Amino acid sequence: MGYTFKIEDPKIPARQDTANFHDIYYDEDPFLSNCTVENARFDQEHIDQLVLSKVTFKNVSFAGASFPRIDMTDVVFENCDLSNANLCEGIIHRVRFSECKLMGIDFSGANFGNVHFDECLANISDFVDARMKKVKFNQTSLQNANYSDCELLKVSFDRCDLNEIDFTLTDLKGIDISTCRFTRINVALDKLSGCEISPEQAIGFAGLLGLKVKE
Repeated sequence: MGYTFKIEDPKIPARQDTANFHDIYYDEDPFLSNCTVENARFDQEHIDQLVLSKVTFKNVSFAGASFPRIDMTDVVFENCDLSNANLCEGIIHRVRFSECKLMGIDFSGANFGNVHFDECLANISDFVDARMKKVKFNQTSLQNANYSDCELLKVSFDRCDLNEIDFTLTDLKGIDISTCRFTRINVALDKLSGCEISPEQAIGFAGLLGLKVKE
């Protein structure tokens, strides 16, 4: 088992008013707080330095949207579509993505703290140069995701699909991927020390060392 750690859940008020996301377009400093946004589409929208606090999004589509340098604290996304969205260099704190489509999402250079990804589809997502502390990926598909040059501290991958994931230049010490499935991953051998894997996965890694495992 990997190191156990507790993640803080988003702090969402028991009662929230329903809001129209478009209302923030008229603000000089776009800010949305203490509300719920449901059943809406905001595809291809662009807002720089958007600030979200104590917001719940349900069945909302942000496909192809661009929110560079977004600042999110205490935010929940439920059954939302953020495919190909740009959230690069964002600050993402106490946020939960639950059953969301995150195909091709760009989190490059983002800072994550106390973040859950639960049963999401995040193939070909981009986490290059991201910094993660207390982040859990649970039953999430991360095929061909790019985690190159990431800083991972107290990050867990539980029953995820990691096939063809790229961990180039990323230290996997203390990372447990033993419950995950993959045929091949990209990782430097000198970054594998301290990574926890299953016996079956060890056979695959032996090939990276040029070893031949007899049946």
